[in-house]
Amino acid sequence: MPGFLNPLIVEAAARAALGEDLGRAGDVTSLAVIPQGTRAHAAIVARRSGTIAGLPLAAAAFRLLEPAIELQLFANDGDVVAAGTKLGTVAGTAHTVLAAERTALNFLGRLSGVATATAALVARVAHTKAKIVCTRKTTPGLRALEKYAVRCGGGVNHRFGLDDAILIKDNHIAVAGGIKAVLARAREAAGHLVKIEIEVDTLAQLEEVLAAGGADVVMLDNMDPATLREAVRMASGRVVLEASGGVTLDSVAAIAETGVDYISSGAITHSALNLDVALDIAM
Repeated sequence: MPGFLNPLIVEAAARAALGEDLGRAGDVTSLAVIPQGTRAHAAIVARRSGTIAGLPLAAAAFRLLEPAIELQLFANDGDVVAAGTKLGTVAGTAHTVLAAERTALNFLGRLSGVATATAALVARVAHTKAKIVCTRKTTPGLRALEKYAVRCGGGVNHRFGLDDAILIKDNHIAVAGGIKAVLARAREAAGHLVKIEIEVDTLAQLEEVLAAGGADVVMLDNMDPATLREAVRMASGRVVLEASGGVTLDSVAAIAETGVDYISSGAITHSALNLDVALDIAM
């Protein structure tokens, strides 16, 4: 199950998206051509198969414009659905239904796309211990929602921001004077609940990290399966290992089979294709 989704974030995101779409004058097309008080009934339909995420956002878009709108959901976030599945129905004033339509579908299509992309990778590594994790390569302003969608697809969240874990990248090492120096400083600064991860590009760097101590997690960046397998042997369980870079549907199983603990993918958020969902009016 995807777990908790903060309702305050849901409302704020839906409110901002509606404000962007409605602008200063509202849906001038519907106001011009549809008589006031006209009712509309519609079904929310998944036109393609996939893993669903974002139903609370879709519901919020409608309810913010018409609190008493009749909304029924027949699916839950995290469900895998077939093409043609009716996800829910909505009934209310036509002006509301049409004004909220694009905002609701944008959230639902985008987040379901992320969940579907995540689920595809998760399925490829199901025979291993590896878990699929996301990155900070998210749409600005939508990180919490996209990371929620990753959980809907069976993935695991990496850090949410710069402030919830120490992740030492190659540029930090270059600026701060080497692996031993950055790890010593990080361990001195870290609170007792803060994890320290460090990125390495070579087995020689991994050996240096293991000798220095202080790291909880090592990110193995752009290593081929043979090198990853040797890294797992060298670490011997002393640190958690995360493989990153070059992760695709074709490569992820081989990466997972090396014995790494986590595989991070930016593509599941930055390059996920929207799931095709629609609002079909039935007057």
